[in-house]
Amino acid sequence: MTTAATTPGPTVPSSGPSAKAPTAFPFGTLTSDAGAGADPVLVEIVQGSLASVEMEVETAIGRTSRSPMIRDAHDFRAGIHDRLLRKLTGRSYSALVHPVARDFPLEEMKPGDVFFHNDVYESEGGIGHLPDLCVTVPVFHDAGSGPEVVAFVQAFGHHDDIGGCVPGSMPSGATTVFEEGLMVPPIKLWDAGVPNKAALRIMTRNSRMPDSLAADLDAECSACLMGARRLGELFDRYGRETVESCFDAIIDRTTETYRREILSKIPVGSWVWEDYAEHDGVDEPQLHTQRITLTRTPADDPDGERLVIDFAGTSPQAKGPINHCGDYSDGVFLKKWLAPILRNLADTPERMAELDVNEGIVPLIEMRFPPKGTLLTPEFPAPTNARTFVILRLLGVLAGVVAKAVDGKMPADQETIRYTGVYGEDLEGRPYLMREVLGGGSGGRYYADGEDTIHVVPESRNLPTEFTEGRFPFLVESLGLAMDSGGAGQFRGGLGYEKHVRMLKDGHFMSIADRSILACWGVKGGLAGKPFSVTIDPGGPAEREVDALADDEPVKAGEVIRIRTTGGGGWGDPLVRDPALVVRDVVWRKVSPEAALADYGVVLTGSLDDLADPLGHDADATARERAERSAARPEQAFFDRGPGYARLSGGAAAADVDWQ
Repeated sequence: MTTAATTPGPTVPSSGPSAKAPTAFPFGTLTSDAGAGADPVLVEIVQGSLASVEMEVETAIGRTSRSPMIRDAHDFRAGIHDRLLRKLTGRSYSALVHPVARDFPLEEMKPGDVFFHNDVYESEGGIGHLPDLCVTVPVFHDAGSGPEVVAFVQAFGHHDDIGGCVPGSMPSGATTVFEEGLMVPPIKLWDAGVPNKAALRIMTRNSRMPDSLAADLDAECSACLMGARRLGELFDRYGRETVESCFDAIIDRTTETYRREILSKIPVGSWVWEDYAEHDGVDEPQLHTQRITLTRTPADDPDGERLVIDFAGTSPQAKGPINHCGDYSDGVFLKKWLAPILRNLADTPERMAELDVNEGIVPLIEMRFPPKGTLLTPEFPAPTNARTFVILRLLGVLAGVVAKAVDGKMPADQETIRYTGVYGEDLEGRPYLMREVLGGGSGGRYYADGEDTIHVVPESRNLPTEFTEGRFPFLVESLGLAMDSGGAGQFRGGLGYEKHVRMLKDGHFMSIADRSILACWGVKGGLAGKPFSVTIDPGGPAEREVDALADDEPVKAGEVIRIRTTGGGGWGDPLVRDPALVVRDVVWRKVSPEAALADYGVVLTGSLDDLADPLGHDADATARERAERSAARPEQAFFDRGPGYARLSGGAAAADVDWQ
């Protein structure tokens, strides 16, 4: 076995053991029997109604907002919560109601109230960076003694600009949260239906895009108020006691489903794995560790059958903005954020798609956080605008540690979110800001290749070329798949994007991205995908590579910006991939002829361009090539991190935790 190097970089705090967070939701249930007596047909009706209201809220926001990030990229989420602050819907993640209920007693709320916040440290872990603005509207029902709060409708989204030292409010070199924009703790933005114009004026005054910010906030407030009316109608139709019994049943059913169908797939035991953010925008690139020790307890454990996720060994908080406040509210946000990874253990992909993540997963997960001062337990005023480098990496760390527990039957690593964009003055001299969330490839799975150009943010999308060319001073010359970006494997990783943008006027390029050194890892013999890269003026006299964290890279009119996003990791030995599939991938331009031989050991015949002699492979030569490589290959780690890991690890190809 290869000897692993000691991870360089800052030492991990050792001031005490990880703090245990409760597994049971602290506020109990709405009904005495926890929904056991609810009519199962009515439970389905109520659950469907909740999903319908949530979707209607999101549709209204998407159709009435103004900024490209909200309207076109769809980087926002809605959620429905009960009066105990429990999330009832599970189509995607959402923020928390906890900070609103903490600062504003429910009994003092009135119909028409709208609450607002974006303060990371005052959000109880539900908001990760300041551009995520959160709107919360209480739902009321009057059973005869006056309106009472019975639920909440909430929406939060990533907005174009909320102030700070750079356009877009995501300064890559920030060392405090004060540089990142306007912080707003929970406030009442609308009071009984009357907007607080002074607060709105303060927020828009701090934004470089005041008109779109005002329009987006109006869209979100109006949509959530509409959603609150829809939910109120549900209570009017069936009565509070009946609906709340259904709420309890929905959550309890999720708990039992995950216990039966997911938890049962993980054997009793303990495993450890870690992955890394590669840079923080301030210090030189290094391994910023996120470590999980996963323990599956037995059914007779005194504290219950559950998964214990211990983050001990996570690196100290970074100087730059990659920190995430994960330890607030007992880690409730992180539990719901990470739980979708566990759905990969479902019996079939179809069943996986049916499993929602709501508050019902909370009793099945216990989180243990290290003392204050780490990437997941930062101390105010540590910057957080690029916290996606940590919380998205945690999805992969959980997938990896579970893969060790289940002999690799989890996907290889997937793309992580990145923001790229340009800003300056358009052809008429007006200021503009264009940002885009470009996706990348997902990891290969034990039964199928990864998906190409998926987006971590559910239902988000790249900006339409017709829209961007009509509004901003550039041309999109090409948008396609980045050949060879997916990691080789028995099941190949999905491909990332390759996008070419030609500037029509001088401007500035920005990027908030990682995975430019450390690639998406492969598992069980699969190879890592290709990392993220940006090249300006490729093939031209001013060709240059741009760092993945860049605030204001100058770009001249006529220069091309080439963006290549990450490919997913491969799953399984690429030397056992069906050669016919490799030939197909070459024909589809997903794999180059050179990579077919170098990565898969497939000896091609024929031509891509000659119909009389179509592309194929030499079966005998391929078998010999693969046999020779397999015999000469040294023992491999369970995970492949790609060549970039050696650059940051002091030369080691694998970490000590990479062996099964």
